[in-house]
Amino acid sequence: MRPPELLPLFAPAEALKGIGPRLAVLLKKAVRMPPGITAPRVLDLLWHMPTGVIDRRAEPSVAAAVPGTIATLKVRVVKHFAPPRGNAKAPYKVRCEDETGRIDLVFFHAERSFVERQLPMGELRYISGRIERYGETMQMAHPDYIVAPEARDELPMLEPVYPLTAGLSSKVLVKAMRQVADRAPSPAEWQDAAWLKRRGWPDFHAAVLRVHRPTDAADTGPGGAPWQRLAYDELLANQLALGLVRESYKAQRGRPVRGDGRIRTKIVAALPFALTNSQTQALKEIAADMGEPRRMLRLLQGDVGSGKTVVALMAMSIAVEAGAQAAMMAPTEVLARQHLETIQPFADAAGLRVALLTGREKGKPRADILERLAAGDIDILLGTHALFQEDVVFRDLAFAVIDEQHRFGVHQRLALQTKGGDGGANMLVMTATPIPRTLLMTHYGDLDVSKLTEKPAGRKPVTTKTLPIESIERLIERIRAQLAEGAQVYWVCPLIESSEKSELAAAEERHAHLKQAIGGEIGLIHGAMAAAEKDATMEAFSKGDLKVLVATTVIEVGVNVPNANIMVIEHAERYGLAQLHQLRGRVGRGSRESFCMLLYAGPLGNTARERLDMMERTEDGFEIAEKDLELRGGGEVLGARQSGMPEFRVAEVPGFTELLAAARDDARLILAKDPGLSSARGQSLRFLLYLFECDEAVRLFRAA
Repeated sequence: MRPPELLPLFAPAEALKGIGPRLAVLLKKAVRMPPGITAPRVLDLLWHMPTGVIDRRAEPSVAAAVPGTIATLKVRVVKHFAPPRGNAKAPYKVRCEDETGRIDLVFFHAERSFVERQLPMGELRYISGRIERYGETMQMAHPDYIVAPEARDELPMLEPVYPLTAGLSSKVLVKAMRQVADRAPSPAEWQDAAWLKRRGWPDFHAAVLRVHRPTDAADTGPGGAPWQRLAYDELLANQLALGLVRESYKAQRGRPVRGDGRIRTKIVAALPFALTNSQTQALKEIAADMGEPRRMLRLLQGDVGSGKTVVALMAMSIAVEAGAQAAMMAPTEVLARQHLETIQPFADAAGLRVALLTGREKGKPRADILERLAAGDIDILLGTHALFQEDVVFRDLAFAVIDEQHRFGVHQRLALQTKGGDGGANMLVMTATPIPRTLLMTHYGDLDVSKLTEKPAGRKPVTTKTLPIESIERLIERIRAQLAEGAQVYWVCPLIESSEKSELAAAEERHAHLKQAIGGEIGLIHGAMAAAEKDATMEAFSKGDLKVLVATTVIEVGVNVPNANIMVIEHAERYGLAQLHQLRGRVGRGSRESFCMLLYAGPLGNTARERLDMMERTEDGFEIAEKDLELRGGGEVLGARQSGMPEFRVAEVPGFTELLAAARDDARLILAKDPGLSSARGQSLRFLLYLFECDEAVRLFRAA
């Protein structure tokens, strides 16, 4: 169903002249392709953007050529000097001249017949490459281009420089890219004419030509008008697709779910603290959504320790008050069990029947849970990916919560939703990773957002200090004194960079060192341990049987030990800001004064220094998330590669945030006026969605 003008772009890369199976394999390594695409297409090359440009426009005479520069010369071939037979190290030289002087072309390990074919005696040739002086003689070693006068147009005077891979030559790729640019369609304009004029942007076809066949060196840069135009096209496609998916989802028949408040009142009475203003506001927004006849899809984002689990429990209670069931899914077993521990006392107080289903429940216990679930004897089911499985059948699922949403793909989200029968389940997704506004727009544009901005009462601020690794013994002394007063310590071992040592070895080494230096009960937890062993160690730490827990980053999410008040992170300079912030959130949960000690190995780079300064300066997760985005870029902050999130191929440009905000506003206006994209501009925008492979959205308007 693609528009016919796009078919040449969706052809395999091998459709281009000069690209055979061997080069296609190399292109696959060099070019970014969307998930699910296994062989490069012409379209993938179209979005393979240059990193710079080689300027060959200088055309001096031989006498005026400047050594050390790149120049294009018109010369006559005078004489060949082949190396003596048997001397493979000697170069092959070809003397050329114009009316002002002479220049030697030098070839090492060259095939004689090849050089003779390229440079026939007495003929005129254009040569382009770096000019060098050797003694009194001008030279050009291995010219980049040698072309006959009639083929002068084949010589790119401004040659884009592209990312390459071993075995793929720049010359071959440039040739292919020129063909790609020639295949670009000239569609009807989808952008607003006044907006294009204000920005000084070319039309789509001209933008592609100017990037891949430039006539001005500025055209190949991400700040140049052609690239900015294409970046905006990609962002507009992204925002339109999210808008269409969202509208279609919300238009699906849902069911109003309204409770009478009886269970929530009991939970609030059992809470040891009052709800914060932002918790109350979030609950109001969730309850209003659930009461609508369309499906709810909302994101609850709150920093570590802002009380998301309590909000989720209250929201699930609305479904139970209405006579239905609720489910809550977490990405790991440790986190699912943690939620159960947090929820259980309040559920008991309110008479809620709660169960846990993970991969560990097998045989009779599992069958028993499934039977009770189908009969409606379980009000709230907590679990991991195990909840997706086909034999998990609810009597009446009306509300589902997904925790740490970015670890699940959209399809997994929908799989849980469909267990809600005809009306589908209302959906709340939660994340403890505060998401910058920019990323909310690009990756979560299909969700409404509630934010928890305060910490619950009783949460202590955490004092954060950076220390050079050389001060480790001094730090151990201070920790020994704290332990004597009943403190508990997390000690996080570093991400390992060198290949001689594994993270496990580093953790074991630190564990042995601390045992010797401090003595007593010191635990060790790492990714290679069996789940039961991990849980047993965590439980011993929670109970206070262990004073120090040495760990790799497996403790990052969801671990709750209120008495633990010191977090030590070794080689903190190797971690991203979001990860440091998550780890720090493990302490400050009880009544003790809490500390986070960031040990670093110098010398620090600028980015690492900025990260550590930021950690000392603030505990505000939203501020930290914005800084993390600035330092690392969008894809990495949310782990785009693992989670099926869109990775932009063209739009990572200067001014990204401003362009994205404009694209979002534009998409909203377009869909408000023309939800089916049926106007003349709407038809062009459909073409745009096909071009950027927003297939989910394309399917929606085709079905409409």
